[in-house]
Amino acid sequence: MKLSAICRLTLAIFLLPSALHAQDKSTPADEMIHKFLCAETEALSKKFLDGARTLEEWLEKRPRLHREYLDMLGLRPLPEKTPLKATVTGTLESQGAIIEKIHFQSTPGLYVTANLYRPASAERKQLPTILYVCGHANKGRDGNKSAYQDHGLWFANNGYNCLILDSHQLGEIPGVHHGTYGVPYNHLKAYGFKDKDPGQPRWWWHSAGFTPAGVECWNGIRAIDYLLTRADVDPDKIGVTGISGGGAATFWIAAADQRVKVAVPVSGMSDLESYVKNKIINGHCDCMFLYNTHQWDWTTIAALIAPRPLLFANSDNDPIFPMDGNRRIIEKLHTIYAKYGKSRLAEEYVSKGGHDYRSDLRIAIFKFFNKHLKNDPRAEVKDTSFEKIAGRDLRAFLTDDDIPKDSINARIDETFVPQAKLALPAAADLADWKRRLLEDLGRRIPRSVDQFAEVPHLLRDCHLVGAGKKHSLLYMEKDAFERIRDFKEFTRPFALKGDACFWFRPRFYPVDTFGVNVLDLNEPDRWTHKSPPNYVERSYALLGKTVDACKVAHLMAVARKLAQTPEGKYWDGRVVGQGATGILATYAALFENSIKEVVIVDPPTSHKDGPHFLSILRVLDIPDALGLLAPTPLTIINGQDKAFDRTAELYRLAGAADKLQRK
Repeated sequence: MKLSAICRLTLAIFLLPSALHAQDKSTPADEMIHKFLCAETEALSKKFLDGARTLEEWLEKRPRLHREYLDMLGLRPLPEKTPLKATVTGTLESQGAIIEKIHFQSTPGLYVTANLYRPASAERKQLPTILYVCGHANKGRDGNKSAYQDHGLWFANNGYNCLILDSHQLGEIPGVHHGTYGVPYNHLKAYGFKDKDPGQPRWWWHSAGFTPAGVECWNGIRAIDYLLTRADVDPDKIGVTGISGGGAATFWIAAADQRVKVAVPVSGMSDLESYVKNKIINGHCDCMFLYNTHQWDWTTIAALIAPRPLLFANSDNDPIFPMDGNRRIIEKLHTIYAKYGKSRLAEEYVSKGGHDYRSDLRIAIFKFFNKHLKNDPRAEVKDTSFEKIAGRDLRAFLTDDDIPKDSINARIDETFVPQAKLALPAAADLADWKRRLLEDLGRRIPRSVDQFAEVPHLLRDCHLVGAGKKHSLLYMEKDAFERIRDFKEFTRPFALKGDACFWFRPRFYPVDTFGVNVLDLNEPDRWTHKSPPNYVERSYALLGKTVDACKVAHLMAVARKLAQTPEGKYWDGRVVGQGATGILATYAALFENSIKEVVIVDPPTSHKDGPHFLSILRVLDIPDALGLLAPTPLTIINGQDKAFDRTAELYRLAGAADKLQRK
């Protein structure tokens, strides 16, 4: 089978937007944001192994790091291991292999389709078994497993079982990988949905903590659960491999599950320097990334596989896994394997060519498994040479009518990561309840206030508007230039003592740090937007932040500085914001003592509508965040929605019911 054509087509599909993006003329705002992201990347890249210098230090840190890793995938706590309901819907024999057509449910309603290839010999005994995870081969209803069948056939003909697993987006039942990358439904054209709306980016994935990488990892873990129910699988000889998206999934699964004894990721991981500094993220979909909430050096993920045998396989001319990143990763992997005294178990193989399988690469993969799963390093290995089996013949669900009506594959992003369901505390327990939530929020909203506080002329972001000086407001509004025209009308509901304010527009990075004069820019936070690839917002998530989190930091720094300057005598500590910006003001007030009062106009009721902070919905939602302000005075204009009844109850529990106004 010619996999090279598949890989080239897939690469073209995923690189086209980034290629167009690279041709855009950069603006001063693009220059500034890129410099900021590069500086953040350099800081995290120094944190390999969380700073562990010895094996003892690493072993002490590793349990915590493993928990953090699962957390960043949206897998902590792990989902319940519900019955798999594994079903073999048919078998066929071809070219020395028995091929079983299988489906199971990794969680109720989340169907995973697969093919298991086993030797056609009559003897059924425990065999070493490979979990093969697929890359982006857009085969529609046949599932992308049909594109990688030659690997299953080779393993079956060489004494292995091989379970080839459809990925979530491109399986027989399609899901969505492109939530924040953009155009989440484009792949459905291969399933016959020609008029499907491409859809908008699902930025609420950031707030929910959902990434399709978590689904791919969980499906792999449950696939191993299934394999261990089979009498023909040796539980001590399980390996995992795949290319591209499958290479990334190999890392996710092997780092999460110790039952994987050998891992061979192929072109599946680069590092933050490649992804962010060199914008390689633009060529990748969301299944390639977790949310770096704990702000790791990226290669620490791969280090969790040590000291199990690992072949880091790549190609020397792969534009989305460039060799400079590969060199840095393997060097760091050699460091951790050397600490274990097992340097020889971390190998690399580099094939000459692009993002593709080639004969030498496949042979290297097969030899590595022979060596470490079969203890047979000298076995002769030949490349795959099999006739193609029709993809339809490999389906677990033959017709559309066979697809289960209870499938939730298309909407698993709404339920996969449990969202916080907070019970309101008793009044006596309120202080402790609030303290614990603030601690968790502090871990999920990195504020980096000092970065902004060090910016010269920080307060030039504040502009005094209006003639009155009796009561000045720090006003935060996305469309503030337009609002200035009808300033008095807009402020009438809450400007009780005057009609002047400091107008303030929050930023997402400390501009002056990078030597670009913000006064030269009409709109300093308007970098070049293209969806896909949504470079800036997605890069932030790889660095453990969001644009909105940096806006909170900016507001906090400005408020603190304003309170310390002569201009601050006109400001009584009140912050006003409309819509999502009002919620940014709320979080700033939770962590900055100089903010004494918050006024919100037209607030959203849930973080699903913004603002977005990584995994914030796993901690709380907007009504509870507002309640944490108590006893700080809070006014909610147009805040009669029942969702804010929780806010009112929290103010009552704090003995501050009179400090909350809903108008």
